[in-house]
Amino acid sequence: MKSNKIIQIMPLGFPWETQDPFLFCAYHRDEYPKGDDQMGISSDILKGRNIGQDFELKDGFRMYHGSHKPGFPYHPHRGFETITINKEGFVDHTDSLGAAGRFGAGDVQWMTAGKGIQHSEMFPMIYKNKKNPLEIFQVWLNLPKASKFVEPHFRMLWRDTIPLIKYKDKDGHTIEIEVIAGKYKNEMAPEPTPDSWAFNPKNNVCILTIKMDANATWKLPETSGDVNRTLYYYDGDKIEVDGESIKKDHFIQVVPDKNIIIKNGSQKSRLLMLQGKPINEPVAKYGPFVMNSQSEIQQAFADYQRTQFGGWPWPDKEQIHDRSKGRFALHADGKEEVK
Repeated sequence: MKSNKIIQIMPLGFPWETQDPFLFCAYHRDEYPKGDDQMGISSDILKGRNIGQDFELKDGFRMYHGSHKPGFPYHPHRGFETITINKEGFVDHTDSLGAAGRFGAGDVQWMTAGKGIQHSEMFPMIYKNKKNPLEIFQVWLNLPKASKFVEPHFRMLWRDTIPLIKYKDKDGHTIEIEVIAGKYKNEMAPEPTPDSWAFNPKNNVCILTIKMDANATWKLPETSGDVNRTLYYYDGDKIEVDGESIKKDHFIQVVPDKNIIIKNGSQKSRLLMLQGKPINEPVAKYGPFVMNSQSEIQQAFADYQRTQFGGWPWPDKEQIHDRSKGRFALHADGKEEVK
């Protein structure tokens, strides 16, 4: 008999399907090779690829929209937020406001696009003498109509500010939980951007990454019944959710107001949880714009053609930072954080 605590189980595609207030989640795992002198990938390795639109996992990695350096050269956004969770490797950020940054494993960048911004997300091949693996999630979180035209900006959630909870189940198996957004038990994540749907605790937005030892058991505590709550099982072999066996590469939408018992199989497993109160507004989206109507999408294109959302103040559309540069964030107001 199917569990009455599970709403649906579906295979993971690319990107991953999400529920309101989220728009989608893209998971990237790329085994990049050694970098060249310009922190890119040498042309002989890139032969046979559809450069500029390389989303095929060839030789363990993809170039995405990059030509020499993998990643996403400058492109516009309006009307939503990006939450980039870094598990391995480096991401270099630049934007049309003149802000920039580099963040690494364990760090999270939270960017509110609001009324419009251009930004670039490139993956620098920092290491010349060893491979440059990358693992990130990028979650798109919607903005309500009242916040679609707020001023754009970003906030860094550095790894030493993100709660990491480690505990053992009754049989001594370890579970690790990182609290990226919201609250888990008594642990609070760092504050997101102030215009975010996640900023108001009444919206009960919670983002967790979960790592379970083989044969570990974890109880996901109940929460309010007015949220969407989804588990993404992307690494491992199989788990049991409320007694139902599920193989990896599936998402499981569960009822929020019941405790959920998750039993891991014989391999270590990793999951992502996305939870939040739905915005419950019409969603019109086209490419990098997410609004409430098609007329607003058309206006977004017209505004971008007219203003370029501030233009591009950087010399390269695939802008990266010096190889020797550490983790940092330079904000549009000139304030710099160095880690």
